[in-house]
Amino acid sequence: MNEFLTGILWITLTVASYVFSRKLYQRFPSPLLVPVFTSTFLLVLLLLIFNIEYETFMIGAGYIDKLLGPAIVALALPLYKQREMVKKYFASIGIGVLVGTITGLWSGFTLVSLLGFEPLIARSALPKSVTTPVAMEIARTVSGEPSLAVVFVMIAGIGGVMVGPFLMRGLKIDHFVGVGIGLGCASHAIGTSKALEFGEKAAAVSSIAMTLSAVCASILAPLMMTWLL
Repeated sequence: MNEFLTGILWITLTVASYVFSRKLYQRFPSPLLVPVFTSTFLLVLLLLIFNIEYETFMIGAGYIDKLLGPAIVALALPLYKQREMVKKYFASIGIGVLVGTITGLWSGFTLVSLLGFEPLIARSALPKSVTTPVAMEIARTVSGEPSLAVVFVMIAGIGGVMVGPFLMRGLKIDHFVGVGIGLGCASHAIGTSKALEFGEKAAAVSSIAMTLSAVCASILAPLMMTWLL
């Protein structure tokens, strides 16, 4: 199969797996069936069953990957539309983001360390709750491994949208500011897309929380490393 047909095949399968996962989630809205998790699981299963190399998969999926940047920028739309609301709650958002960022940095490093992994892996887990490009730079700054940081970012993103809503219901967090900060700080862009399910206001707060947490983490991560080590 030539490269063009291979690309078309994997673009089609990637989109089809997400569409199927979304319909499944709409039919059975369980945290375990969040589309981003289910579609990822299905694609990994296909790659393993047919022994397809990652490079072959990315011939097609790479085009979808290039849309990540525009997709994140598009999240600014609900932020712009809800700008007056953001101004009103800016102090609460700022404090919440600061606490969420510190918690995200500390929890990633501490949990991995307690599990007995080597310091390199713990340092790579430090920026797990920050959007991927920033997390990679933070990992380099603290002498971690950027490629490992990407793995932890994906785990935090997918895990957050699966567990986050359940925890918020259990803790009775239903205000859009709390929901937005929680999802944005813990699960970055994936969490922000999930916040849209809670309404445009929650998505707007999540978008600004994701952005501010990336800035805060860039400043705080090196400082925290001097304290944690």
